Amino acid sequence: MHTADLLSSRARLTPDREALLELATGRRFSYAALNERANRAANFMRGKLGVRAGDRVSILADNSVVYLDLFYGLAKIGAIFAPLNWRLAAPELAYIVNDCQPKVLVYGSEYAGLLADMQPQIDAPHYVALDEPAAAGDLFYDAALAAASPAEPERPSPLSGETPHCILYTSGTTGRPKGAIIPQRQVLWNCINTAVSWGLTEQDVSPVFTPMFHAGGLFAFLTPLFYLGGRIVLAQHFDVEESLRVILEEKCTVILGVPTLFQMWRSSPQYKTADFRHVHFFISGGAPCPPKLINAWRQEKEVVFRQGYGLTEVGPNCFSMTDAESAPKTGSVGKPVFHSQMRLVDAGGRAVPPGETGELLIKGPHVCAGYWRNPEATSEALVQGWFHTGDMAHRDEDGFYTIVGRYKDMIISGGENIYAAEVETVLLRHTAVAECALIGQPDDKWGEVGLMITVLKEGAAASEADLLEFCRQHLARYKVPRGIIFTDTLPYSPYGKVEKIKLKAIYVNAE
Repeated sequence: MHTADLLSSRARLTPDREALLELATGRRFSYAALNERANRAANFMRGKLGVRAGDRVSILADNSVVYLDLFYGLAKIGAIFAPLNWRLAAPELAYIVNDCQPKVLVYGSEYAGLLADMQPQIDAPHYVALDEPAAAGDLFYDAALAAASPAEPERPSPLSGETPHCILYTSGTTGRPKGAIIPQRQVLWNCINTAVSWGLTEQDVSPVFTPMFHAGGLFAFLTPLFYLGGRIVLAQHFDVEESLRVILEEKCTVILGVPTLFQMWRSSPQYKTADFRHVHFFISGGAPCPPKLINAWRQEKEVVFRQGYGLTEVGPNCFSMTDAESAPKTGSVGKPVFHSQMRLVDAGGRAVPPGETGELLIKGPHVCAGYWRNPEATSEALVQGWFHTGDMAHRDEDGFYTIVGRYKDMIISGGENIYAAEVETVLLRHTAVAECALIGQPDDKWGEVGLMITVLKEGAAASEADLLEFCRQHLARYKVPRGIIFTDTLPYSPYGKVEKIKLKAIYVNAE
C-alpha cells in the first residue's frame, strides 16, 4: 500500500470541497486545486529538473501550500521529501544537506541569508526560489509550476508501501542528527490509525500552527484529515492572538498544541471571552503537559482535553482515549491505537507487569524503516520489528499508559527535542572548556530549559556570556543553554559516566 494516490483519490471523490485555507495569503483551495498543484510540482521536478524515484528534494521555508505541493507531488513520482528545520544553525543544516544530498533545494527569501551561510559547505544541483531568487541561476517556483502539466504523472515502477516518502531529521543522541526514513505505508497507516482511534470525520477542521518540517505538522491531523476529506487551516507562523482568532472564526474542531502554546493561549486577553463549544477536543503533545494546566482549561472553558504521545519514527498519534476517559485518566496518554502493538520491558528485555515501569517498544505498520545511511542506529532502534523508543512508561490495570521518563538524555523545551550530547559536543570545542554536562531545569513557559554545568581548563578563563555566545554561533537558539554554572569537578560513576542525577540534586532540586 502506498500514498502516491492519496490526494488523487480524495480529489476524485470530493473535488470541490474546501481542503485548505492558507492564512498568510487568504487563499482557499479545493481538493481538485491541491491535487492539480501536486501534479504540476511532480511534473516540474521530473521534467525540468530530472528528479527521479529515490531522489531527495528539500525545502527551507515557512509553512505554505508549497509543502503540500512537494509532499504529495513527490510521492507520485517516488521521490523523497526532506524538509529542513529552519530553526537550526547553518552548520547543523549543512550537515543534514550533505547527509541526504537533495537534488533540489527549495527556499523562501526569509531564509536566503541562512542559505548563503550554508552554501560554501553544501552542493545542491538545483535551487528553486519561492519568491525573489537569491542567485541568477535559481529558478522561480511559481513560474515553473504554472508552466508544468497539470496531468497526473505516470507512476514509477516499482512503487510500494516500502518506497521512502520522507526523510525527517531528529536530533542525535551522539551529537549528530539522524534522518528517519518514513516509507509510504507509514504515512497511510498513520492516517488509518488516527481516523479510527481518534474518531475524526470529514466534518473536522484543524489548524496547523506547528512547523511542517516536523512530524506533528505533517502527520498529526493534516494528512489524516485530507485522507478523510476534512479541512485544514495552515498558519505561516504561530501567533498567540491570531491563532485564537482563527480557531474561533474557522470553527476548528480538533486543536493540537504543545504545553507552551496552551499556557500562552491561557494568558491571552482573548482567552477570557473565547467560546470553544465548537471544539471536539484539544490535545497536547510534544512534552508532558502539567495536570494543573490541563485542569485549568477544563474548569475554565469546559472543554475536552487529551494528551498525546508520538515520535517521528513511529508517528505522532500512537495512543488515544475517549472523551469520557480523558478526565479520569489525566496524566495518561491513553491506550495503543488500533493497528499497533506495544510492549514495556526491563533492561533485560523482559516484559514488566502492570504498574511497573519499563522501556516502551512499538511495533506495527506505522513504524519507520530506519535511519538514512545509518545502519548502526537502525539496528539499535529496530529489533525484530520492534522500535525501541528510549522512553520509560507504565501501564495501569485498565491498559492506559503513562510516560514517566526517558532512557535518552534529552530535554524537551517548548515541544523541541534538545539532546544533551549534541550541545555538550559543541561547547567542548571552546578552547577554555575541559568538561561540561547539560541538565534540564523546569521552566514555567517552556517546560524545561538547559542548564550547563561546566569545568574550565586549568589556567583558562571564560565568562558565562562568552560561552553562551559561542553556543549561539553553532546551535539553534532553542538549543542554547539558559545558563552556565561553573564548578571545579563533575561527579562520575565507576563506569565513567557523568552522574546527572547528582547534578540535578545540587543545581535544580535544591532550588
